[in-house]
Amino acid sequence: MKNALVIGASRGIGFEFVRQLLGQGWCVYATARSEHDQASLNALNANCLLLDVTVPSSLAGLGWTLDGVQVDLAIYVAGVYGPNIGARDVPSQSDFDQVMHVNVLGAMQIIPVIGPMVEESRGTFIFISSLMGSIADTQSSFGWIYRASKAALNMVVKSAAQEYPNAVFSAMNPGWVQTQMGGSQAPTPVTESVSKMLGVMGKLTSKNTGSFVSYDQRAMHW
Repeated sequence: MKNALVIGASRGIGFEFVRQLLGQGWCVYATARSEHDQASLNALNANCLLLDVTVPSSLAGLGWTLDGVQVDLAIYVAGVYGPNIGARDVPSQSDFDQVMHVNVLGAMQIIPVIGPMVEESRGTFIFISSLMGSIADTQSSFGWIYRASKAALNMVVKSAAQEYPNAVFSAMNPGWVQTQMGGSQAPTPVTESVSKMLGVMGKLTSKNTGSFVSYDQRAMHW
């Protein structure tokens, strides 16, 4: 049985990853920030661990807990959107810090902890990005803190891929998904997005490391 780690599994895309991976026979480790969310994940028979990606000591504890576990697939889903403001608005430092901390610094701090485990198993490390993180495809400034954070996350993934040559690192666009963040008007159900992303992940090889791909198998523009 292969092992998967879903970081940020309390709801939405992360929760659905846990549900579908368990349905495919994976042993799933999942992280949540609260005991309430932990109980929901445990009810699915996931191995749920309490983790706050903004707290370094919490990240260190994750590495200790997973010591000796072969991580075949790790998925960094943790993310926040922040205020829906654009380039005519001045972002507050608190909003900027929160989005950047969760979306970028959290990933940067967890890679040295989990990356070696993924590399040892010659596995795959996926980071949920966004079309809004594509510089080439930018046509608006709305949500510009979030946009900047996902562009930065893409650089984190591309850079880390160089340091872990025996693993596959990839940023992945989930599409516009019907979640709390995406809203009910989004065209893609979360079940469809996750199912298609898992299909793409299963096809990634060493040739794809450092890539930015979409749930519908399109190569994304940086």
